[in-house]
Amino acid sequence: MAYSVVAQDWLGAEGRTRPDQTQSRTRPSLDPGPPFKEEPQQQRSHGLRPLAMAGAGGGCNDVQWCFSQVKGAIDDDVAEADIISTVEFNHSGELLATGDKGGRVVIFQQEPESKNQPQCRGEYNVYSTFQSHEPEFDYLKSLEIEEKINKIRWLPQKNAAQFLLSTNDKTIKLWKISERDKRPEGYNLKEEDGRYRDPNTVTTLRVPVFRPMDLMVEASPRRVFANAHTYHINSISVNSDCETYLSADDLRINLWNLEITDRSFNIVDIKPTNMEELTEVITAAEFHPNQCNTFVYSSSKGTIRLCDMRASALCDQHSKMFEEPEDPNNRSFFSEIISSISDVKFSHSGRYMMTRDYLSVKIWDLNMETRPVETYQVHEYLRSKLCSLYENDCIFDKFECCWNGNDSVVMTGSYNNFFRMFDRGYRQDVTLEASRENSKPRSVLKPRKVCTGGKRKKDEISVDSLDFNKKILHTAWHPLDNIIAVATTNNLYIFQDKLN
Repeated sequence: MAYSVVAQDWLGAEGRTRPDQTQSRTRPSLDPGPPFKEEPQQQRSHGLRPLAMAGAGGGCNDVQWCFSQVKGAIDDDVAEADIISTVEFNHSGELLATGDKGGRVVIFQQEPESKNQPQCRGEYNVYSTFQSHEPEFDYLKSLEIEEKINKIRWLPQKNAAQFLLSTNDKTIKLWKISERDKRPEGYNLKEEDGRYRDPNTVTTLRVPVFRPMDLMVEASPRRVFANAHTYHINSISVNSDCETYLSADDLRINLWNLEITDRSFNIVDIKPTNMEELTEVITAAEFHPNQCNTFVYSSSKGTIRLCDMRASALCDQHSKMFEEPEDPNNRSFFSEIISSISDVKFSHSGRYMMTRDYLSVKIWDLNMETRPVETYQVHEYLRSKLCSLYENDCIFDKFECCWNGNDSVVMTGSYNNFFRMFDRGYRQDVTLEASRENSKPRSVLKPRKVCTGGKRKKDEISVDSLDFNKKILHTAWHPLDNIIAVATTNNLYIFQDKLN
């Protein structure tokens, strides 16, 4: 059997990835919880106000999103290395990390003073910047390894220091982020400038003391996990046991212990004996938020497989497979490409999971494999543009998605620097724009609408006027508050809800 269209896009004839695509320790039961009649808003409570969409009337308090900050240069000529490739809040939301194509990680910190000022709580300042990965060259395969940061994942905080995982196409690194505001002085065998003294000159014994100094934030690599992936890494996910994590490439998923760098366990391998029989590739993978034995991975065929590591060491046989039957009326040359899943995320409650394909976001109940319980069209108006999107390669863009803190609203990106929100409880949606034209402090974002034909209204934008070079692939939602981060090429926009 020949390669599928999507598999051809991901893997070359020799099986190489396209260079440009790049807490309990006990084993809990697989029971996902109560039946589906439970209201989505009640799954997880963090004191969030009920969420409705900006400008949409509903049975709850409307949320108006307003501009808080924008990070990055204003230059029209954007350097490739400055393009943001991943965005991630830590578990408290106090830190926000971004990775870019230049291999850099920039961490922003929510100002402690702003937490007590609701109007300013969405303000983040640079906390630490470091070079996570450098460009490398695989001499065996004559391939360049990009420094681009594909994913960042925070580990739950256990002490004063923070830890995060960052990965490029081949190598995963564990970083420790720590603060230092004191330095030792009064060494017996060392001068203040670092030079060692002759022991024969020491006539008195001094007790070293700590002296205050300017706060210094240090990023140090604690572990380097390398040489385990033949293909490009697309996902990393930290397990709820806080001891292990998984990494996924196009054909395999490996399980790592955070303390062991020279050994990993292969838990999924879909590589066929004959590469000509390859029909699908792995596109994303994630651990369940509280069941440490359960994980899911998605494929370029639009299927999601849930695996239980208690069943066998090699999870080639899934426990559940989630797949929506294809509508014959919508079958086209592009069907296989647009059905490829670019992202999968469990809800915080662990009851649902969300998948993103090219045109839609789908919510799946873990108890029902046959079809999604909710489907949201992100930019259905692009269906008539698929031919031109295929020609300019935009059809292969990998959009991510995210949940809000209580799983009641989902968010994902689109083109023209638009991003979409869908309120699950009130079945409302809104399109907002991240633009410097709306970057006045506290300015409220106005809902945008796309006109597909006929007479265009004043506030609408024609589908023919959309800029496909302006795209929002990466978004993140504060886990405890209505603060969102949206990446547009080299700029990071931060928005918060407007408090009346």
